[in-house]
Amino acid sequence: MFGALAKTLFGSANDRRLKAYRPKVAAINAMEAELAKLSDDELRGRTEAFRAELAAGGKTLEDLLVPAFATVREAAKRVLGQRHFDVQLIGGMVLHDGDIAEMKTGEGKTLVATLPVYLNALSSKGVHVVTVNDYLARRDAEWMGQIYRFLGMSVGVIVHGLDDEQRKAAYACDITYGTNNEFGFDYLRDNMKYDFAQMCQRGHVFGIVDEVDSILIDEARTPLIISGPTEDRSELYNAIDALIPRLVKEDFEVDEKARTVHLTEVGNEHIEQLLAEAGILKEGTLYDAANSSLVHHVNCALRAHTLFTRDKDYIVRFNPETRINEVVIIDEFTGRMMPGRRYSEGLHQALEAKEHVPIQPENVTLASITFQNYFRLYAKLAGMTGTAGTEAEEFQQIYGLEVVEIPTNVPVARLDQDDEVYRSAREKDLAIVAEIERAKARRQPVLVGTTSIEKSEALGILLQEHGFKQIDLADPNAFKPLLDGDQGGKEEKLFAVLNARYHEQEAFIVAQAGIPGAVTIATNMAGRGTDIQLGGNLKMRIERELDGVEGDEREAAIARIRDEIARNREVVLNSGELIELEPAKGSKPAKTFQTPGGLYVIAAERHESRRIDNQLRGRSGRQGDPGRTKFFLSLEDDLMRIFGSERMDSVLQKLGLKEGEAIAHPWVNKALETAQKKVEARNFDTRKNILKYDDVMNDQRKVVFEQRRELMAKEDLTETITEMRHGVIEDLVSRHIPEGAYPEAWSVDALKQDVGRFLALDLPVDEWAREEGIADEEVRERLIKAADEAYAARVEQNTPDVMRYVEKQIVLQMLDHLWREHLVTLDHLRQVIGWRGYAQRDPLNEFKSEAFELYDKLLETLSENVTAQLMRVEVVFEAPPAPELPEMHARHLDPTTGENMFEQAALSLGLSADEPAADRDPKDPSTWGKVGRNEACPCGSGKKYKHCHGRFA
Repeated sequence: MFGALAKTLFGSANDRRLKAYRPKVAAINAMEAELAKLSDDELRGRTEAFRAELAAGGKTLEDLLVPAFATVREAAKRVLGQRHFDVQLIGGMVLHDGDIAEMKTGEGKTLVATLPVYLNALSSKGVHVVTVNDYLARRDAEWMGQIYRFLGMSVGVIVHGLDDEQRKAAYACDITYGTNNEFGFDYLRDNMKYDFAQMCQRGHVFGIVDEVDSILIDEARTPLIISGPTEDRSELYNAIDALIPRLVKEDFEVDEKARTVHLTEVGNEHIEQLLAEAGILKEGTLYDAANSSLVHHVNCALRAHTLFTRDKDYIVRFNPETRINEVVIIDEFTGRMMPGRRYSEGLHQALEAKEHVPIQPENVTLASITFQNYFRLYAKLAGMTGTAGTEAEEFQQIYGLEVVEIPTNVPVARLDQDDEVYRSAREKDLAIVAEIERAKARRQPVLVGTTSIEKSEALGILLQEHGFKQIDLADPNAFKPLLDGDQGGKEEKLFAVLNARYHEQEAFIVAQAGIPGAVTIATNMAGRGTDIQLGGNLKMRIERELDGVEGDEREAAIARIRDEIARNREVVLNSGELIELEPAKGSKPAKTFQTPGGLYVIAAERHESRRIDNQLRGRSGRQGDPGRTKFFLSLEDDLMRIFGSERMDSVLQKLGLKEGEAIAHPWVNKALETAQKKVEARNFDTRKNILKYDDVMNDQRKVVFEQRRELMAKEDLTETITEMRHGVIEDLVSRHIPEGAYPEAWSVDALKQDVGRFLALDLPVDEWAREEGIADEEVRERLIKAADEAYAARVEQNTPDVMRYVEKQIVLQMLDHLWREHLVTLDHLRQVIGWRGYAQRDPLNEFKSEAFELYDKLLETLSENVTAQLMRVEVVFEAPPAPELPEMHARHLDPTTGENMFEQAALSLGLSADEPAADRDPKDPSTWGKVGRNEACPCGSGKKYKHCHGRFA
């Protein structure tokens, strides 16, 4: 009660935050007239003036906020013809403060970002703007880049397919646009290189994440992974896949809530029998240690057949590049295809076997980082989206980001109606079709949101049964009947489908979704990057219809299209419906209610996340436009069915609900929202728990990467190598000579053997043990002296310059090798550590303890292996060839199920170009470039390279 009273008197925390920004907005507005008088050159000159003030130390970024924002606003007016609204200025301040600006769809988030980006770029340390796909990265860099370039700043863009030099140039710019995947991949690539000059990124100072909820929540658990292929097991996958359809319903149990499936006791016996008959299970039972890999393959095949549905979770399509069919995953949040992304742990191979397409090899992890941990590298991080409020707690706890709701420039005029709940999916679908037909008759554009390709295509078929015709998207005149304004006739009943199958035409379909009578079915509307404008999209129509038209003819055509859009907009604005409301008992005759025109959003199902539903709703009512939204549900929908539809079905039966009738009431909306909140809370807890494990690995990753950079920065590693060698000797003596023990208790033979193994020395350790009065300290000193002398001789023999280079290469390569093995070990440990809970031990603490011990072992093994290699060197040199790193993959781990996905991305390394033979200096190995193993060694010895400088002892 007191909280509500305080909110009434003082406003909410969000209101108070917004109020604090108002004085700065007024100050920016006050500068507008003054800046308008400046010439373009004078306005551009303010950038250097700001930078000079920062460099002199007299001003901070906070001091420059008002003049810098005013400068950007004036530049935007001149370059783009767009003026930042006051609410956009506030959004820019929220981003500059390192928080999340929640702004409704159509409020101009892309333009808002230019304000803090420009201000923070004045420090010349680089600003990263993160988008969800290459298209948006290119578009925004070019579109908003006009403002930055006008003000004298450089703009780069990071997209798939660039080489290292292009990436370095992009990162060197004041402002760099790119996708979350590319930024994360580049971080991993940089930490696999052997020279600072080859690195692309120059730090993580300030980053703004567009569609921040999609990237930091939906994709939060996506590790970006450098991985390599393992052995081919195609035959085994196919053989086991053939057995799964022979299982019966009693053989396994499916938990749809947890998205898990497991064999029953009867099922175990049945699958063992089938495996034995097929000759796959050679001996023993399925759960013998020797058959553990078979269990893994059976589980993957079972999951593929029971939990994954074609055209919902994935599609099968022909790849024109590889000339084969492939299984392509569908992103459940955006409805887009994710080409190259693959489920891990053998699940994708099981799906390929299920669909009888060529099976690609599995992969093994070599390096990884999650988006959660990558984006926490930034000193200051901000984000913007239309839907973040429902995840505010997670943003605060995980990233320390506060969500600030920015008011709309014009009040929202959208009508959000109560959900309609039907008993069956068929009744619901027929009601949707009837609603579409009524809207079509009024020429009101309709956007229908579905949760999967399967459901969007089923709805499309139902529309065709009712006389609608699907638009041929390959036809440039596909929408012409609607644009011409025909108001009747069967030919006008057109609809378009926007899902992963038509990804290429996405922007065009969205751009036409607001014309009179348009019917668009979309699998999801998150992060589309194109607004639905009532009456049509002028820019898109000009690009589509006036290609090659120039001069006066083009200007006349543009004027005609503009007039046509204005007329169509009026039609759409006046396309509302007059509804007759049922009178209450004892009241006067029925009242009527006029629904607004504008875009009518119909949702065919609720998502388990309220945020996804809000993204769909937000497509209507853009920039103060009227609009209307309604959700149509059935008790057979996934969310309703999994979360207690039986109880509601019995209630509806008692109420006498007839076929085709629906129940609509605010209480139903509330109940559904409560169910969604529970799912969101469960998912958040799961992600938070997984993050605790991930943080253990991340802490080690940061230390290893930092040590790696320190090693690369050093010109001379002599001190480090000496410390490693002495540390190995200390460990050897401690291991084989107990403290204070008599020589009779020493493990002399084992010590001598280890001295030969790690130090490559044949020393009379057994004779030393027979000397009177000798102790462990004396043995340690003799070993250190002998090892130091032997290594000094080796350095002299191979020349100090070459050895300095060799030392660095061996240390870095060995560290990389051991780190990759360590990652695999931790991954395996993480999968089984949960069983410790049955012994009343905390799995997280157990994981931390064992991970720490494994890390200590890594450092110990690093010293031993480096020492052993260097003590055996005759002439050891590994020129800096372009390391043949494996393919780049990203793995997405669903926080609720633990399912992993890989995303493939090309590596454009170009780390070390081959040097022409003429440019090679025999005395300077750094000029040799990549040398073939069987080439003559460039040093002039006459030996093959593999027997000379390319030889490892």
